[in-house]
Amino acid sequence: MLHKKTNLHTNTASHKKTALITGASSGIGKEFAKIHAAQGGDLIIVARRDEALNALKAELEDKYGVMVTCISCDLSQYNAAQMLFDKVQQTGIQVDYLINNAGFGLVGKFYELPLARQQQMIHLNMTTLTELMYLFLPKMVERNFGKILNTSSTASLVAGPNQAVYFATKAYVSSLSNAVASELHDTNVTVTALLPGATETEFGATSGMDKTALFAKTASARSVAEDGYNGMMKGALDVISGLPLSTKLTLKFAPLVPKKMILERVRKAQEIKV
Repeated sequence: MLHKKTNLHTNTASHKKTALITGASSGIGKEFAKIHAAQGGDLIIVARRDEALNALKAELEDKYGVMVTCISCDLSQYNAAQMLFDKVQQTGIQVDYLINNAGFGLVGKFYELPLARQQQMIHLNMTTLTELMYLFLPKMVERNFGKILNTSSTASLVAGPNQAVYFATKAYVSSLSNAVASELHDTNVTVTALLPGATETEFGATSGMDKTALFAKTASARSVAEDGYNGMMKGALDVISGLPLSTKLTLKFAPLVPKKMILERVRKAQEIKV
């Protein structure tokens, strides 16, 4: 069924928009929640930490008068996406914007890092994100309105020695986002990929990246979230945010430089300083 881009349903246009945000307890996800609440939108915020979610809920409801629903969930676990979707369905809340922000990385050599932890990363960064898109998209297409924002990374643009699996998962996220966005070209549903550079969040400490040259200069979580949210609202395909000039130049000229040279540069930038 084709959906004209100019044919929005009246109830969709008039009701207050609700955003579901994963990884909302800190960093970019928390800033997404603040930005959306400031626009008067309701929220479903998802993360593992109950206390952090409830504190954010109290802050946003008090400051902006919006409704915030908290769902505590470890999205790196098997079938977590389906369980989250079922919980949302039980609330009866319509999700207008899906912001897949949860994810993590690990620094080290592929064959030395724990396999189980890398499998968790693959599941969270790729499988859960894919399943949530698959579960929420049909209703968006049926209503002929919806926005999806997937937090990818500039890591998706090159291979990443010392973060081999993380870079690969983000390449998947960018590719999937772009492909599905094109499939939705005849609807009012959009998919945007946010590609941040090094950002000042808990990600750096969790992954070990805070001890590398790549994280010597980081963008603020707020600036990255603003870029991503604004890009989502415009229906942009990709939003690149928070890059220092040196990284911009590396990415710009990467197609013209021998691959081994790019790999060496990325590898050295991600070596942990002792």
